[in-house]
Amino acid sequence: MRTLPLGPTGMTVPNVVAGMMRIDDKTDDDVKALYIAARDAGIDFFDHADIYARSLHSAETRFAEALDLSSSERDEIRLQTKAGIVREGPYFDFSYDHLVSSVEASLRALRTDYVDVLLLHRPDALVEPEEVARAFDHLEAAGKVRAFGVSNHTPRQIDLLRTAVRQPIVANQVQLSIAHAPLVVQGLASNMESTGQSVVRDGGGLVEYCRIAGITLQAWSPIQGTRAGGGTFLGNPEYAELNAVIDELAARYDVTALAIAVAWITRHPAGIQVVLGTTTPQRITDAAAGSQIALTRAEWYALVRAAGYIVP
Repeated sequence: MRTLPLGPTGMTVPNVVAGMMRIDDKTDDDVKALYIAARDAGIDFFDHADIYARSLHSAETRFAEALDLSSSERDEIRLQTKAGIVREGPYFDFSYDHLVSSVEASLRALRTDYVDVLLLHRPDALVEPEEVARAFDHLEAAGKVRAFGVSNHTPRQIDLLRTAVRQPIVANQVQLSIAHAPLVVQGLASNMESTGQSVVRDGGGLVEYCRIAGITLQAWSPIQGTRAGGGTFLGNPEYAELNAVIDELAARYDVTALAIAVAWITRHPAGIQVVLGTTTPQRITDAAAGSQIALTRAEWYALVRAAGYIVP
């Protein structure tokens, strides 16, 4: 498993992450098997959120109940959670009271004294940076959160937070896959008026902004496309040309198609973490095999073209 630095924290993390969004209906044995497959593959980073699964904090609770980690094993892994979405609204709340109470509930659910990373879960249009700063200061001083980041934020939204927040923003979790890659491919067609690929949707150069600012990008939905309802592109006839190239590369590298989908993201020099959403242990193993594959430039761009994007 290839590792990378998480922003400026000094923390070294794997470039493939196990997402725990869908585990709340799994048995103890199911969760343990998923956890063991991740650890065996070199993944010690587990991604959560307060709103994941059927009820508030239920996936976090299921994780802790099933694994019953000792304090020493807890210290061997990295736990990341998110706060800021009020699902019942739905609306967003980055107020001091909501962020602090959400994190405290996550700690109880996860049966831990701290989380390694807290992400603000999607932007709050009514954000008051001073409220966020007060929450971050409290959570850091209390030892409840060790590092802070965001999810789905634009460069300007991050800059706004930085007017008040003194902690570094270490991560930004965004949607990215070969077949859903506007963050990466927009710049390839930036001077081409006739294509939607050139439209700026992220506030302008999010990937480059994060590289300059030392913010680690995390890619969610790494196998999701945009056609036919937005399901997975792997094996999907809507993506026949893309799958033909993926299958060719999978045979060349002696891995599964899933590993190639992961490798396309981890090949990028931004040092992107791939957040898996699977609850199948074998798929964790298959995906992890893409961690160290160094696709050539020709192979990487061939996948871009096969996904339907313009490479001038």
